[in-house]
Amino acid sequence: MIDYRIQTFLTVCNTMNFRAAAELLNITQPAVSQHIHFLEDYYGCKLFLYNGRQLTMTQEALTLKHHAQIMSLQEKNLIHALMPKPGISLSIGATKTIGEYVIANQIAAFLKDSHNQIRVEIDNTARILELLDQGVLDFGLIEGYFDRTLYDNILYRKEPYVGFCSREHPFAEKTVPLNALWQEHLIVREEGSGTRDILQQLLMEHNHALTDFSHITCINNFGLLEQLVAQNCGITFAYQAAGIHNDKLAIFHTEGLNAYREFNYVFLPNPESTKKVRIFDSFRR
Repeated sequence: MIDYRIQTFLTVCNTMNFRAAAELLNITQPAVSQHIHFLEDYYGCKLFLYNGRQLTMTQEALTLKHHAQIMSLQEKNLIHALMPKPGISLSIGATKTIGEYVIANQIAAFLKDSHNQIRVEIDNTARILELLDQGVLDFGLIEGYFDRTLYDNILYRKEPYVGFCSREHPFAEKTVPLNALWQEHLIVREEGSGTRDILQQLLMEHNHALTDFSHITCINNFGLLEQLVAQNCGITFAYQAAGIHNDKLAIFHTEGLNAYREFNYVFLPNPESTKKVRIFDSFRR
């Protein structure tokens, strides 16, 4: 059983506020302070500092947090092992392209056993990693960057990053020169989107930018973006999996912009998480 003071420490790490942690734990603020002071005395280091009125974590606190999160997840797995239920229970996260376009068949195969249970959280990379850290998820499927020193990972697959246009567009099913793009209307995701970041990176490698397109429209929903491209309002760039299901869309390639990006299983380093990744992966067709 994990020491209750470690649970207090993790709650402070998540809230970065002693009062908020006390409210979540249903204890007093002085009790929270006592728990943190105990850990600081026990481990012989300072865990939190105030920069003005802003609470910050020391490097030692970051190290303790990483190991405490693993211990917390191991305890959850132990409790589950001691109270076995029929079937397999998974709690997983996925970034948007993977969650919406890649793993549906895999989840369906998993659920064919009526005893199996699964919870799926679809969100951006930062949120999936946050839920992993909190022990809410067994693992995540991520298309974005993650710190490989903090998480274990297993490659899911490498996904092509391609252009999409309408079936009626002159680019359909062709490879076009880079300079042919600039006359096009680009329909692209909002700033901060992973697919937009990839396009900007690829263009930068050729000394170009999004502003080189004749017209740009930003859409923060891929479903709407996809419909506009299908109606020949413009072109876009995305992971192949995101648009290949739509028979009104065609793929095109651009000379010099060929790219693949990794989809990865990401999880806290412990044998139980690795086991659950292997179980879920076994349902992949």
